[in-house]
Amino acid sequence: MKVLVIGASGQIGRFLLPRLDAEGIEYLALSRNAVSGDPRWLRGELPGAMPELPPLRAVISLGPLDHLAPWLSATRLVGTPHLIATSSMSAETKRDSDVPAERELSRRLRDAETTLIATCASRGMPWTLFRPTLIYGAGEDKSLTPIVQAALRRRIFPLPAGRGERQPVHADDIAAAVVAALISPFARGRTFPIGGGERMSAAEMFRRARLSAGGTTLPLPIPRMALQLAARALPALRGAVQRLDSDLIADNSELERVLDVHPRPFRPDSATWRPAN
Repeated sequence: MKVLVIGASGQIGRFLLPRLDAEGIEYLALSRNAVSGDPRWLRGELPGAMPELPPLRAVISLGPLDHLAPWLSATRLVGTPHLIATSSMSAETKRDSDVPAERELSRRLRDAETTLIATCASRGMPWTLFRPTLIYGAGEDKSLTPIVQAALRRRIFPLPAGRGERQPVHADDIAAAVVAALISPFARGRTFPIGGGERMSAAEMFRRARLSAGGTTLPLPIPRMALQLAARALPALRGAVQRLDSDLIADNSELERVLDVHPRPFRPDSATWRPAN
């Protein structure tokens, strides 16, 4: 039976599909932007625009968890396919944020996780969840890539002071973990945090991003006091400024022990910040 990959055209799917091919695992790739002319691709969208599905070995979801949960609850799949889905470390790191919208995001993620686990348990479906930290590598993330691209356009790269630890994880390492979970029976019934292969300060992460950008930019250090003043004047910045001094990291010990997946250190180059298409 085949594996269904939901969100196959996104930043993790870009790396996952070649890995499935390499393992000889047949798949159906589902996306709003399905590749025309390839019978392996299906056009669809969670939760309400899904096509009819055949019996499946597994359902891999790389999209929003709070869209997956209601769809799975309302859909009777044939058999008991293994559900593998990506959540986010924001489920924990934003739980106590000063910003209401961030607390709401954390709540939605945790509620979706709980709903998915309960649905799988009621149907005898095995499940595996991943909680990645900040994702990079495909030039499609909403965190570092927009900063790098804006800096290249303006020739000025902001370098905010930040003492909190960061652990950015490459999208391909998440893809490797998904394949490992699909193959290993020991991944079932587990939630794996997944971060990159090294930790660094937020300031160091921005410094490396600038050095890898592939163009000439003027570094613009932003001291802590300036950040604090900006957060007071612009409430929308409050959460981002607060997180600069918070640790946004993951414990990879279970990932490494159970799945033998060892994410790479943060060594971006200019291609890191360019989308494939």
